[in-house]
Amino acid sequence: MYPKRRVLAQGAEHRAHLGRAGQNSVLCRLRSHRLLQWAGGFLVPGLTAVSNLSTEQKSAVIAALTEGVCIRATERLTGIHRDTIMRLGVKVGQGCTAVHGKLMVNLHVSRCELDEVWSFVKKKKKNVRDEDLDTVGDQFIYLAMDSTGKAILSWLVGKRNYRNAQRLTDDLRHRVLGNPEISTDGYLPYLKAVDLSFVGQAPHGIVDKQTVIIAKGPDAGNDYYAKETLVRVERTPVNLAPKTISTSFIERQNLTLRMSQRRLTRLSNGFSKKYENHCAAVALYATHYNFCRVHETLRITPAMQLGITDHVWGVTELVNAALSDGAQAQVKRAVAEFQVIQGGKQ
Repeated sequence: MYPKRRVLAQGAEHRAHLGRAGQNSVLCRLRSHRLLQWAGGFLVPGLTAVSNLSTEQKSAVIAALTEGVCIRATERLTGIHRDTIMRLGVKVGQGCTAVHGKLMVNLHVSRCELDEVWSFVKKKKKNVRDEDLDTVGDQFIYLAMDSTGKAILSWLVGKRNYRNAQRLTDDLRHRVLGNPEISTDGYLPYLKAVDLSFVGQAPHGIVDKQTVIIAKGPDAGNDYYAKETLVRVERTPVNLAPKTISTSFIERQNLTLRMSQRRLTRLSNGFSKKYENHCAAVALYATHYNFCRVHETLRITPAMQLGITDHVWGVTELVNAALSDGAQAQVKRAVAEFQVIQGGKQ
């Protein structure tokens, strides 16, 4: 029989006992959540308000999330409860959207590449019901990239349809000066979207990659694990005469995105359960990539290459900018205007 004692403090019930290895462990319960406690020299992760975290703790959490560490691993590394980590990630990610929107404007870009990355929220398409919201199921991450400066100019998370393709090109038009060359894949909505956003003045070309299945996967009715090989690449100028038609850089960017965000890693059990968390994760990745991550080819960050900043941002500087009063006020206005569309399997 281990010695037990009962302590009541601030309305919480704490039960402490001596572990088998002689280590003190504290189990506490307050409103069905665990608290941050020191117990026998070990840090027991607990629920803490984001505002109570120090700058060093916030930076440690965000640094881990931007390097592809999952939520629970970040909890083990930092001793901060996973719910607090998720709330901090969402708050900083939404703030990064405001920071990006303010700084990434009036950009001199010569070439842009556009593409979309498949992902899903809460459940995959085959499990989506007709009554589910449009924020559930397949969600494509639209990216627009500067092929010279390697910066992520615009991004968007949503269904793969014409409306979102048009939203991406409209946002790109708002951020760049002049009429840069644009390269896209063979996704048809890009044809009209680019033409409308740039009023037919931007040289546009498409890259159409054709593949064939050379080996089926274990499930004959599912081609997810099928082995494909590239048989033909067609480059077609759509408008004017672009000098270069290529999506190589944005395809490589897609890999970097998946490797840097644990919830986007293929063939794993990491995925987003909420649409807003998913969007915040993409915003955090894009802003960190532009301002904090030194590109191996450029030897500077993409933001420095574009002349937006004169130094490499640290994670702490990014966190402070995202959590500033101005950024958070803009987030509140955007959240108030956000509307969820009834969708289903679109």
